[in-house]
Amino acid sequence: MTEEVQMYLEDTKEKMEAAVDHLENELLKIRAGKANPSMLNGIMVDYYGSMTALSQIANLSVPDPRTIAIQPWERAMIAPIEKAIMNSNLGFNPDNNGEYIRINIPALTEERRSELVKQAKSECEHAKVSIRNVRRDTNVELKKLVKEGLSEDLEKDAEAEVQKLTDIHGKKVDDLFAEKEKTIMTI
Repeated sequence: MTEEVQMYLEDTKEKMEAAVDHLENELLKIRAGKANPSMLNGIMVDYYGSMTALSQIANLSVPDPRTIAIQPWERAMIAPIEKAIMNSNLGFNPDNNGEYIRINIPALTEERRSELVKQAKSECEHAKVSIRNVRRDTNVELKKLVKEGLSEDLEKDAEAEVQKLTDIHGKKVDDLFAEKEKTIMTI
């Protein structure tokens, strides 16, 4: 029976880590005023009829803190890339010179910074809800194991371990938020 408990605990840890990893990816998309190629992650471009990640059809670079340069590997892709950026709802205005596309990242206003902090806080709350849901699901499974013959002491120990994992991952979420908030509010 304890192997089964161990399996649930490992599964719980994996799911909680997945929630934290997902949060890290979502926070990367929230721009903090400095240009970063990861801001364009998730932009898909129509590449001869199939949707392809921007990073797979162009070179992305940051020539200065306020600019992202996109150099397509094929000139014919400039218009589809521009269209994909405009349709992405990221608020970027691409500018092309026939060779490559430049995106100027405007400085953030105080109001915009507050909105971004709220957005980051919201993403962190989603992650915490996911972590708590994993805890709840695992505890339900542990209660089922008691009905199948697991001792209550072992179940209580396992629940304590699940709570410890919940606390650890909740702290990771709080730390990620604090770091992101600091980055957003730094001018």
